[in-house]
Amino acid sequence: MITGKNYLGHQLSAKGSKTYQTFNPQLNIENDSTFTEATSEEIDEAVALASEAFKPFRTTSGKQKAKFLNTIADEILALDDELIQTYCSETGLPEGRAKGERGRTVGQLRSFAELITEGSWVEATIDTAQPDRQPISKSDIRKLLIPLGPVVVFGASNFPLAYSTAGGDTAAALAAGCPVIVKSHPMHAGTGELVASAIIKAAKKTNMPNGVFSNINSSGIHVGGELVKHSGVKAVGFTGSIKGGRALYDLAAQREEPIPVFAEMGSINPVVILPEALKNRNESLAKTYAGSITLGTGQFCTNPGLLLGVKSEGLSNFVQNLSNEIIKIEPSCMLHPNIIGAYEHNKQKAISQPRLTVTADYESDVQTNYARQAITTVEGKTFIENPTLHQEVFGPYSIVVQCENKTQLKTIISNLEGQLTGTLIADNDEASNHPEIVSALQNRVGRIIYNGVPTGVEVCPSMVHGGPYPSSTDSRFTAVGIHSIKRWVRPFSYQDWPNELLPNELKNENPLGISRLVNNKQTSDNI
Repeated sequence: MITGKNYLGHQLSAKGSKTYQTFNPQLNIENDSTFTEATSEEIDEAVALASEAFKPFRTTSGKQKAKFLNTIADEILALDDELIQTYCSETGLPEGRAKGERGRTVGQLRSFAELITEGSWVEATIDTAQPDRQPISKSDIRKLLIPLGPVVVFGASNFPLAYSTAGGDTAAALAAGCPVIVKSHPMHAGTGELVASAIIKAAKKTNMPNGVFSNINSSGIHVGGELVKHSGVKAVGFTGSIKGGRALYDLAAQREEPIPVFAEMGSINPVVILPEALKNRNESLAKTYAGSITLGTGQFCTNPGLLLGVKSEGLSNFVQNLSNEIIKIEPSCMLHPNIIGAYEHNKQKAISQPRLTVTADYESDVQTNYARQAITTVEGKTFIENPTLHQEVFGPYSIVVQCENKTQLKTIISNLEGQLTGTLIADNDEASNHPEIVSALQNRVGRIIYNGVPTGVEVCPSMVHGGPYPSSTDSRFTAVGIHSIKRWVRPFSYQDWPNELLPNELKNENPLGISRLVNNKQTSDNI
């Protein structure tokens, strides 16, 4: 049942006077539930509870935390049709997408549960003492990863489950031992509250401390700013626009105690199509990329917004084929009137740039909040000279850049802003014959794809979902997969500490049986 209230730890609260409703973009009407924005007093209470919860939660065993995460997954599934219908009513997305995203969310929680049950993720490292070493003795030094403290997670607009209330950031932070305060996204506050109720139920069932999780309502940017500036918050997770992520990053840096902000932001995901591939697979590539550009109405951070090739008859044919294919696809609903408003504004801004040609722009009538897809093309020199053309147009839009030669192609790639993904489309020995292109892409992206599409992010340990700024604020970390847990921890060393006072991960007898680096040898043996 949706109450419209904030979860401050285990308790519901609605002390404020500012209220708002979510919106059904398919029906073009507001949804029934009314949500109350959190007050400064409620924010203080949520952070205070999280700070107190951190004291016991930081040392909670991996097995206990795993039980908590698995129970969250069970409780999300128990929400059943109520969650799916609420999700659809707040996003305009189809039921299949809702169920798929729920499955991904549950899968993420269970993968982190498995990780912390095994326990080796803490990277326990032990260098035993050498008292007789000359010319100076060596101390006993032992290191592991420890949690940072309360984490604020901002719900994402385009993934109401997988990147939001119980999404990857939350799952990773809880797995690390960090209490989480979610700043719920106003566009799917009902979905967020239902998932929050599942987390609270799980916390109670598994005897987690009150305050290990809170869910805060907010209709705008004020509440998020207060949370980031709060002295009790120790890290921030964000998925969204460059403007929003950078604003939070700057706020965090200006604090008396600066804190890390792990923001996954904008990306146009360059796709390089080499000549032989254009010659041999022109029509099929056009059809594949028309589907990728319009998938989910283009509302993916990995949407292929930039296609690159060297001028040729094959590239000209590809532009025409892509334009023909994309117009065949029926437009679909965007997440919210504000989202489609931004899309139309940014598309028009791009289209109005000089020396740019529109090769496809869906012209037939569409329903309210449905996006008209578009393809444009421009010469390489114009693209280089006009940074506006580099900016993300969040929606079903892509630009094809026609380069003069391979040298200009490499120059464009090398001077791109940081991206989440890069893709190389090649046939036969083309990839091996263009190492400079591969190298240029590698320096600008977090993940490189061969003969595929960037849309679709597999949740697995090898996935990197991050990249050089501005695709993310720290390219050393991924926002997807079990290794994303490393964002919410810091390395910590014990020197000459009594064995009985060490955490179990570092004790001589290795009671957890985890793999450790002992005197430069990876082993599960005791010392």
